[in-house]
Amino acid sequence: MSPEVVITLAKQGVYTTLMICGPLLLVALVVGLVVSVFQATTQIQEQTLAFIPKIVAVLVGLVFFGPWMLSRMVAFTHDIFSNLTRFVG
Repeated sequence: MSPEVVITLAKQGVYTTLMICGPLLLVALVVGLVVSVFQATTQIQEQTLAFIPKIVAVLVGLVFFGPWMLSRMVAFTHDIFSNLTRFVG
């Protein structure tokens, strides 16, 4: 297996990982920003207020984006396994 193939596989793996994690990280970022602004405005410094809405938002995002994320992972895995003979030989 040539170095170009390894670099291409690594690039595809990193890109797929970023595409899968991106929506959930973006949801957590937006909810965290809204909660931080709310805490700064009301001067409520409760620690659980920062975590509970993010956890709920990520779970809702996982339900919403889950099928798309799974299809991306399955497509990447299928691509890896279908070209396995090219990588090994």
